[in-house]
Amino acid sequence: MMREVNLKVGLTPKHLCSYLPGRQEQLLVLLDKELLCPEGYEQLLSAGFRRSGSDIYRPHCQSCRACESLRIDVQHFVPSRSQKRILRQNQDISVSLSEQDKPDYFRLYQRYINERHRDGAMYPASRQQYDGFLLCHWLPPVFVEFHLEHRLVAVAVTDLLSGALSAMYTFYDPVLEHRSLGTFAILSQLRLAGDLGKEWLYLGYQVDGCKKMNYKQHFRPHQRLIAGQWQTMKD
Repeated sequence: MMREVNLKVGLTPKHLCSYLPGRQEQLLVLLDKELLCPEGYEQLLSAGFRRSGSDIYRPHCQSCRACESLRIDVQHFVPSRSQKRILRQNQDISVSLSEQDKPDYFRLYQRYINERHRDGAMYPASRQQYDGFLLCHWLPPVFVEFHLEHRLVAVAVTDLLSGALSAMYTFYDPVLEHRSLGTFAILSQLRLAGDLGKEWLYLGYQVDGCKKMNYKQHFRPHQRLIAGQWQTMKD
C-alpha cells in the first residue's frame, strides 16, 4: 500500500501533447532525490508516476485526464485467443536476459525509431536520446533479448522491482512487424514476472484516444489508476 508522503515536485511548462494531437501537456517532475531509488520508485509507480531516464514524472494537465496508469495482475492474467496465436507464431524465438547495455541494442533501436516512428518526437534516433530515455543511474534496467536464428530481433527494456516489473520500452526489427513482437514482448515479460513471483507488470500510461496505445488494453484483466484509485478492467 502506498504510504502518504509530501513530495517535492516541479511543473514543466506547457508543451505539445505526445499522445493527442492539438493538445498541450504538463508534467510533474519529482525533485525529491531521496526517492530516486528502487524502493521509492515502486511506491511512486503505484501512485501513477513513471520513469524516463533517471527522472520520475507524472502527467498533470489541468483540463485533461486521458493518461491512466495501467498495470497487469500477473497471477490472474489470461491470454486471449489472438495472444495465444502470437505465442505460437513466435515459438522459434529464444528469450534471454541481460543486465548490461550492448552496442547491438542501440543499432536495433535506431532502425526501429527511424523506420517506424518518423512522425514522432524521438525521430531521428540518437545515442544521447537513447541513453537519456532508457538508462538510469539509480535503477539500471534489465534487457530482455529476443533472438531469431541467433540474430537479435527485439529488446524489451524493463525495470526489475521488489514486487513488480515495469515495462519501459520495446523496439524490434521493423522487417518482422507481422510477428507482433511488441505484444510478444509483453507476454514474455508477464511470463518472466510470474517466474520471479512478481505481482504486477506496469505498462505505463493508457490513452484511449491514442491508437498507438490501444494494444495495452487488450491484456485482461488489468487495472487502471482512475481518480487516485486502481480499478479492475475485465471485459
